[in-house]
Amino acid sequence: MSINRRNFLKKTSLSTAALASVSLYSNCESLVKPKVSSGGLYMGDHAAPKLSKIRAAFIGVGSRGGGHLKFFAGLPGTEVVAISDLYEDNVNEKLAMINQLAEAPRHKNIAKYWGDENRWKTMLQEVKPDLVFISTNWNNHAPMAIECMKQGAHAFVEVPLAVTLKELWEIVDTSERTQRHCMMMENVNYGRAELMYLKMCRKGVIGELLHAEAAYIHELRGQMNQVERGTGSWRTHHYATGRGNLYPTHGLGPVAQYMSLARQDDNFKSLVSFSTPALGRKLYAEKNYPTNHKWNQLDYRNGDLNTSIIKTHLGRTIMVQWDETSPRPYTRLNLVQGTKGTLAGYPTRVALEGGVEGVTKDHHRWVEGEQLEKVFEKYEHPLYKRLNEQSKQSGHGGMDGIMMYRIVECLQKGLPLDQNVYEGAFWSAVTELSGKSIEQDGAPQQFPDFTRGNWKNTKPLDIIS
Repeated sequence: MSINRRNFLKKTSLSTAALASVSLYSNCESLVKPKVSSGGLYMGDHAAPKLSKIRAAFIGVGSRGGGHLKFFAGLPGTEVVAISDLYEDNVNEKLAMINQLAEAPRHKNIAKYWGDENRWKTMLQEVKPDLVFISTNWNNHAPMAIECMKQGAHAFVEVPLAVTLKELWEIVDTSERTQRHCMMMENVNYGRAELMYLKMCRKGVIGELLHAEAAYIHELRGQMNQVERGTGSWRTHHYATGRGNLYPTHGLGPVAQYMSLARQDDNFKSLVSFSTPALGRKLYAEKNYPTNHKWNQLDYRNGDLNTSIIKTHLGRTIMVQWDETSPRPYTRLNLVQGTKGTLAGYPTRVALEGGVEGVTKDHHRWVEGEQLEKVFEKYEHPLYKRLNEQSKQSGHGGMDGIMMYRIVECLQKGLPLDQNVYEGAFWSAVTELSGKSIEQDGAPQQFPDFTRGNWKNTKPLDIIS
């Protein structure tokens, strides 16, 4: 396909027009500098008072929220007290689902809220739940999480935690002031390979960590068929109004925990970012929808593929990529490289200096496929061993179930969560920072220190058994 040079320059993320335009982002400089105290207490290793019975409300019970609701309702010591959604049929469908569970008698008198966009606020005031699960469009994540904490509830939020640095600071400050958890539910951290790699990194199997690669490459153009309702109805607009990496956390979360970023060992320092031209969404819309369709009225200016490089305080690097448009197989990369070996994903592979005992003689050949069973036998994470069978019926190969088990377990036992509010903020900050770097022709952007220096005193995530 020949590309007209003028049109190409109009679409590239580094065009003169884009650089000269008024920034779509908040004043990053003022948000990066260390802020004065929130007036609350640090939440890095915070353990909230035990909840023997957990009363939970759910905001947004479509496909994602509905899955969380079903699995939570089946766990001991839980009670669903309220459901809020824009659509009445979503609420009634999920109530019928709960009534079919063996645990149904425990979930009685569930309050229902639907219709008005602010009904969730009424729910918080009337029901006063212990915690709230938020599975709504991205723009609602921050205001909902903040209000939940102000109303005395722990907030558990789908990814990303928020879409701007300003919102992320407000979430951190509110969590500290209210002493309520606000966890971004990064389910990928609970995948089998991810848990095993975490254990191997903690055990020093690949030596000192040097570099990681993370991605969310997932062709999602088909979501555009959801025009008036569903994920595509709101997500499609982000390809026009957003900039940079719109969805960084699925790939970044696991490798950040391998490296113990924002937890004593190291932390995020700076980022540079570039995007390809934005071509695929426009071509897809022209091919599949009438000329007057609203998807053909959008100016898809965000590049199809974004590549960012993160530098940490110790000088380690992380490549983070995002692409939800191009026709290619799914990958999260999930690579971590050390002085004694490398662990990689898609497909899962291991290479160790001196080889893997009984399989390879050196690091010049990957251990993969059936040969990996020897690695899993030796390094399988105890959390996966304990919870895999119980969580198989949950989403994404069981990782959703393990995550929900851990949320409930930590709250019932009064333990710190596996993911604290600061990690969710750092991982989500990549979106605005990558956009700013692109605006400035790849100029480095400094990460805010959401911990105000306290990351140096935060324990690395243990190998939980």
